[in-house]
Amino acid sequence: MRLVATLVAAVLALTAGAFPAAAEVRELRIAKQYGLGYLPLIVIEEQRLIEKHARAAGLGDVKVTWATLGGGSATNDALLSGSVDFIASGVAPLIVLWSKTGGNVKGFAALDTSPLYLNTNNSAVKSIRDFTDKDRIALPAVKVSIQAIVLQMAAAKAFGPQNFDRLDRFTVSMKHPDAMAALLSGKSEITAHLTSPPFMFQELDDKRVRTVLNSYDVLGGPHTFNVIATTKAFYEKNPKLAGAVLAALEEADEYIRKNRKAAAELYVKASGTKESLTDVLSQLNNPALGYSTTPVNVARFANFMHQTGTIKTKPRDWKDLFFTTVHGRKGS
Repeated sequence: MRLVATLVAAVLALTAGAFPAAAEVRELRIAKQYGLGYLPLIVIEEQRLIEKHARAAGLGDVKVTWATLGGGSATNDALLSGSVDFIASGVAPLIVLWSKTGGNVKGFAALDTSPLYLNTNNSAVKSIRDFTDKDRIALPAVKVSIQAIVLQMAAAKAFGPQNFDRLDRFTVSMKHPDAMAALLSGKSEITAHLTSPPFMFQELDDKRVRTVLNSYDVLGGPHTFNVIATTKAFYEKNPKLAGAVLAALEEADEYIRKNRKAAAELYVKASGTKESLTDVLSQLNNPALGYSTTPVNVARFANFMHQTGTIKTKPRDWKDLFFTTVHGRKGS
């Protein structure tokens, strides 16, 4: 018996290296959303940067497919259902997913820093204190989008922490393009829109519209707007592909910083926007808008969402919400 055991052990030892580890996926599926906040992903898609870095990592030809969804709830559902491998959405939906899945979904990297404006066409509204039952505030997803959380944070400051949800009854879930069209029509129940670039700038071109809230004022400074996220299982099973995605993001950010006009041209072409190249370029040159993989002020959102019961688990710090891909950055 000892001889048999010895022979079996020898055979296993000799053949252990003959069977390679499970191969990484050959197709990567990514869901993004509408707006300038997703410009790095547009650059990546148009220039096929993930494919480029995947080949450099020895993965050969990887197929990358893209979907554009209308809000944080839709992207969250897509990731949880296994329909996509990476999602790009606001900070708040990421935090909800992180808590809901016990940390099995985490941020992979930040995409941008950008203020969010609450614009209104109601001349009687000078601040968020002036909204009444006659008003409806459009945002991507009621209660879970980053816009919804910003509005709650602002309400907590204006009306007291216990009244953080005071304005929730006025909110309506709408895609940004639809909400902008409704606001500018002047014939809709929508009298306000809590939105992001480029929609917030387009709305302000209309003299009837003005801004009553800036998220940078609510947070006390710049904050990450969008992130890209994935599951723990995908991240651990596809380390080389994950590295290719990060390299692509960093290359896209560098491209945007050094080639503003070319990046604006890519956005105009890919998004189908009716804005002029001059207008898009002007927005990209706005110093309040930046592109970086480093998370900024993310912990502020998480702490507030825990205090209000939106999430059950409070992260120890911002790093709890992200994979180690960005732990070496000076995030917050």
